[in-house]
Amino acid sequence: MPLSAYSPRREIHHRSIDMKAYVREDGLFDVEAHLVDTKPFAFARIVSPVPLPAGAPLHDLWVRLTVDDNYVVRAIEASSDVTPYPLCKEAEVTLSVLVGERIASGWSARVKERLRGAASCTHLMELLIPLATTALQGIIGARREGQTSVDTSKVPVKLDSCYAYGRHRAVVQRFWPQLFQPETGTPPDTAEPEAHST
Repeated sequence: MPLSAYSPRREIHHRSIDMKAYVREDGLFDVEAHLVDTKPFAFARIVSPVPLPAGAPLHDLWVRLTVDDNYVVRAIEASSDVTPYPLCKEAEVTLSVLVGERIASGWSARVKERLRGAASCTHLMELLIPLATTALQGIIGARREGQTSVDTSKVPVKLDSCYAYGRHRAVVQRFWPQLFQPETGTPPDTAEPEAHST
């Protein structure tokens, strides 16, 4: 286990989220998410006098985004196989307000603006945020499929978009030296950078 040793404990909830990206034969991309929530004990519910058995799903939800090469959402689909209330399934169609939006800077804010609160299902809405990064990783990877090396002069870097891409860090110094800016009063970062997936 990569984390430190933990204190004595017992499991009380398990949320599993699986995301995959696919390239379609028509040139579009499908990005799918599957969320399942379970409890390791019988769970009392408002809607039924019978507790949900241990390990049975409380939520079993699917979302599919179809995007084009420019990261524009061309279609969106959801399926709520298991929900707390039958009414929850009606929220599937609410995601369609994002058709035509582009996955880019500000995506998370647009998703929350359009779908927060009673406008949609909280869990479906929350899946759309990491689905965007899954789409980006998938499409970038598909563009590099079959390549044996990467020309960094053709790879745009968003400075300060993450820790490794800090303008004063070794990754930028090594691969984009023209953009490197050492921290004032601090020697340059000399750590050897590892390969980055983007």
